[in-house]
Amino acid sequence: MSHIRRKRHLAPFEYKDGGDDPIAAIRALGVSLEEKFGLVNDEVKKLRDQLDQEIVKRNRPGAENKGEGDGLEAKAFTTFLRKGDAALSADEIKSLRVSNDTTGGYLAPPEFSAEVDKNLVQFSPVRAAARVGQTSAGSVIIPRRTGKPTAGWVGETETRPETGSTYGQVEIPVDEIAAWVDVSKKLLEDSAVDINAEVAFDLAEEFGRLEGASFVGGDGVKKPLGFMSDTNVAYSVSGSASVIADADGGVDGLIDLMYALHPFYRSRGVWMANGSTIGKLRKLKDADKNYIWTASIRDGEPATLLGRPIIEAPDMPDISGGTYPLVFGDFATAFRIYDRVGMSFLVDPYTQATSGLTRIHARKRVGGRLVRPEAIRKLKIGTS
Repeated sequence: MSHIRRKRHLAPFEYKDGGDDPIAAIRALGVSLEEKFGLVNDEVKKLRDQLDQEIVKRNRPGAENKGEGDGLEAKAFTTFLRKGDAALSADEIKSLRVSNDTTGGYLAPPEFSAEVDKNLVQFSPVRAAARVGQTSAGSVIIPRRTGKPTAGWVGETETRPETGSTYGQVEIPVDEIAAWVDVSKKLLEDSAVDINAEVAFDLAEEFGRLEGASFVGGDGVKKPLGFMSDTNVAYSVSGSASVIADADGGVDGLIDLMYALHPFYRSRGVWMANGSTIGKLRKLKDADKNYIWTASIRDGEPATLLGRPIIEAPDMPDISGGTYPLVFGDFATAFRIYDRVGMSFLVDPYTQATSGLTRIHARKRVGGRLVRPEAIRKLKIGTS
């Protein structure tokens, strides 16, 4: 009986056109057994090679921070810079975000914008001291207390005086800054050149130069109102004509300027001057013939003047009678900078085509203004 059951369990399966023989069935389909296994081996080898390549990519330094979408976006933006939007595939066009406030422009991917922002500090040093934020609006309104509550001592049953704060606001318009860069077609076509870094540096230099000058001395017309142009900023006098030191060569004027500020601002204050002024400050000595300038003792830390950091700002005035070549204060509290969204780019391969150049247009919107004038103070050079 067990023998019969075993026979039933192993009853042959009926293969179409092949009886009960599987090999005969495969051959009946017109494919040899060797060909069938060869095709399978080829597919397995392809999958293994793809897996090995992916492992190598993921093991590269920094690969863990880049997703598939980031790679597509960066690749699309590079293609856009090199060849214009006509060379973009449908997926690449989707990966680039179209700017809301300009026709046909594309916003730079996060990696590109971050590189530009880093370079901006080099050419726009006010950014290193001020408070920097982002906005999606055309202007930013900062509420500000203009009067503080007043209180007084009273007797047990005396009438209490009325107290109250007064408030105002400071509006920071977000203005537009624009530039274009001509890049040779050979440079765009040369895959060995990091065109993103080249264009980023050029734009950072030009944008930084314009905004840096405006943050210092801008008149507020289609540009930021600079802190040196704000009439609400107080000043101290150097005490001597046409020089930054006192008449006897001392530094009392600098000390007076520093201690004219509230202790809170003074403890967070930094100096700002151009290179010519800094060169003269380095030569000043106190009453004990000690230099008031202290060089940086380690990389990444600024030099100090009377114990506080000093920042070189090329757009500050030179020393001469009646000018304000030096400013001191808490810029993080006093001055605000707002960047709107990202930078927008347009690639024009036609205008300069006869010269072998592609013109890349860029625009950015940025606002800056003094919101607390009492947090900084200027030094005025005497005239007599």
